[in-house]
Amino acid sequence: MKILHLESGRHLYGGPRQVGYLINGLADHGIENLLVCRERHVLAEEANARVFEWRLGGDFDFSLRHRLAQLIREQSPDVIHVHSRRGADTFGGRGARAAGVPAVLTRRVQSAEPGVWLRFKCRPYNAIAAISVAVRDELTRLGIAGGRVQLISSAVDTELFKPDSAARATLIDRFDLPSDALIAGSAAQLIYRKGQDLLLPLAARLKQTDPSFRLLLFGQGPMQTQLKRDVARLGLDRHIVFGGFVPEWPRLLPGLDLLLHPARREGLGAVVLEAMSAGVPVIASAAGGIVDAIEDGIDGRLVAPDSADDWYSVVRALLRDPDERARLGTAGRRKVESRFTIEKMTESYLNLYREVVGSAS
Repeated sequence: MKILHLESGRHLYGGPRQVGYLINGLADHGIENLLVCRERHVLAEEANARVFEWRLGGDFDFSLRHRLAQLIREQSPDVIHVHSRRGADTFGGRGARAAGVPAVLTRRVQSAEPGVWLRFKCRPYNAIAAISVAVRDELTRLGIAGGRVQLISSAVDTELFKPDSAARATLIDRFDLPSDALIAGSAAQLIYRKGQDLLLPLAARLKQTDPSFRLLLFGQGPMQTQLKRDVARLGLDRHIVFGGFVPEWPRLLPGLDLLLHPARREGLGAVVLEAMSAGVPVIASAAGGIVDAIEDGIDGRLVAPDSADDWYSVVRALLRDPDERARLGTAGRRKVESRFTIEKMTESYLNLYREVVGSAS
């Protein structure tokens, strides 16, 4: 079987990383992979695929349908798998239909798209993979027939993201933190729906009650300038550090005492799975697909979105209870190893490909 993947993302965030996991997992099963991605994308080096680096113009790249159809005719893949939005979902399925090849779309986000627009984009796809129950339910609520939607969770590389006792020293040295610091981290694009602004008043309160608390904000995005201004205004320059986008994230993550993920909307939360895999206890909003990953009090903690008091009480309690942090970290690692492996995700997509090829023949 030959699969042509289309990923239009700009950076190696959660979605594109999942594409790399899948392609390499498929290659281990003897599947031939082709990948269309942006020029000079990291995936071009990491994915076990024949790569086509294209200029991709997003939602207004009307040439994508024609270019993709032409590539399909030249390469004769069995299935087209579209992994992203930014025009890829709009034009990818139509390019596949023009070339007469079945297409699969992975839907990773909850969005505010009008139902009529979502149905238009999804019409050419033989099947749609939703990465969480929340995403699946949104698709069916907005009019996508349930028989076309399958639940296939994201995965995490449990060998890359694993507990590492040396990571704390690396983290302290990298960001010049006090040796006795209680270190929480948040890693996501700096955009409104990821909720990093909710962590600033939390840090301001913890500065008074737990002065050893430090917060590392990893990621980039349009909210960065405003967040930095707010940090300065609140006098939190010594307590909040902006870590940017760090390629060495897998080596730094296990050094955290807590991973905080205050998202207002979330498809599933790849960083939540990464932290659980690394044995780091997670406190996250009970939003979207995050509830698929965490069972509150069992393998992490869930907090009502936008609830400042709940965030403060839960974070403060865990900061003061190292035994509970260790218990949650161990339970999180165990869950990921049983439910969110690359092999499980790969097998699920292989079954889906076989179904769409069989139904199209």
